[in-house]
Amino acid sequence: MRRCVLALAGAALLAGACASVGPDYVRPSYELPRAFSDAALGAPEAGRVRADWWTLYGDTKLNELVASAFERNSDVRIAVARIEEADANLREANASFLPQVDLNAVPARSRISTTQATPLPGTVPVVRNNVRLSATTSFELDFWGRLRRGVEAVRAQALGTRYAKDVVALSLAGLTAQAYFSLRSLDAQIAATRGTLASREEALTYVRNRARGGIASDLDLGQAETARADSAATLKDLARQRALVEHQLGTLTGRLDLALPGADLLALPVPPLPPAGLPSNLIERRPDIQQAEQALVSANAQIGVARAAMLPTISLTGADGWETKALSSLIQGSSAIWSLGLALTFPVFDAGRYAARTDAAVARQQQAIAAYQKSIETGFREVADALSNAQQSASAEEDYRTRLESARKTLRLAKLRYDAGYSAYLEVLDAQRTANDAELAFVRNRQSRLTASVDLMKALGGGWTPEMAGKYP
Repeated sequence: MRRCVLALAGAALLAGACASVGPDYVRPSYELPRAFSDAALGAPEAGRVRADWWTLYGDTKLNELVASAFERNSDVRIAVARIEEADANLREANASFLPQVDLNAVPARSRISTTQATPLPGTVPVVRNNVRLSATTSFELDFWGRLRRGVEAVRAQALGTRYAKDVVALSLAGLTAQAYFSLRSLDAQIAATRGTLASREEALTYVRNRARGGIASDLDLGQAETARADSAATLKDLARQRALVEHQLGTLTGRLDLALPGADLLALPVPPLPPAGLPSNLIERRPDIQQAEQALVSANAQIGVARAAMLPTISLTGADGWETKALSSLIQGSSAIWSLGLALTFPVFDAGRYAARTDAAVARQQQAIAAYQKSIETGFREVADALSNAQQSASAEEDYRTRLESARKTLRLAKLRYDAGYSAYLEVLDAQRTANDAELAFVRNRQSRLTASVDLMKALGGGWTPEMAGKYP
């Protein structure tokens, strides 16, 4: 067996020195603008990558929910299992460089016929024993790099599963944050609607008393009752929406019994904007783009595997052991057996089968190139969209605040005019409706602002350090 092993080791070294067939991977070049045009609200310094971007919001409950999602969400567990599967496939591929040794033990007892056409010599026993103990091995010499290209492809696939897990984690954290902000937005809308409902119930009591005294008309009373019922229905619908979002959060975090108390959305800090002149090559850190590139690396290596199949396959086989008729004399020098062989397989006629497989591998590589470029284009668009949404929602917040303050002032004046008898109650109802709509719009814009910031974090593949970026205005 030592002779076999030495021969195999020498052949492996010789095969390893040979170049691998097939193209070596070269990253495709793709022209992008040097910077994102909308990233101009922050400081000019370059931000650093921050994986735990959700902590920039400074909300301990959000941090807790994201941690629970990473720990309990089934999609994360599936991604981890796929990584373990890919690692096992990579270990199997690396094992192809080493010979496989099998131990064979064959004890046998047989009888020979005595009525053959040719009589047996008298010295040949009719019944005989045979004991064989041997170790056999076989090894393919990787002259053309088929095994090396195969390992290259499997290694890229294994790395791709890690990026796929990062994609899952990034998406999961984004969904959790956006669901949490939606929940807080509904809390704020519920609080505003409750205030409107209380105001309309108070107004209904006031109008009813005036109607009893003959000061207000039945028309005023009907309008007040309609306004109160409208607010009550809106409050119930908002409560229904909040329950659905809470159920979604429970599924994302793996806590189906999740119950969150109400809180104020406006108390949440708004994260910093990215620095000015944000370089466009930051999107290369996105895990989905990195995953697409590893798929391209794997497809490129598969071309070499397909081309190597068209070339001769050279294998070494060996065996070493003992064979004897009696177990007592098995491990003796006279019972030793060994063999060393060379096998050469060359495809002479395959009706174009291997050429077709090579063409298919080349086509898959072209698909992977297109998918890689598409992922870059999609990433650039998502960053640009998120930057525009973040910028516009931030600049619009002051307008929504002015609208809300003006609507509240108008409502106070409308009540004073109605109490003094200068206007009909319809004017008060219009002012109440305008003030309620303005308050809800202000809350929803804040939610849009937070959602846009989450979209930007996801689009960039992470956040940035707050000391290196400007604040929202």
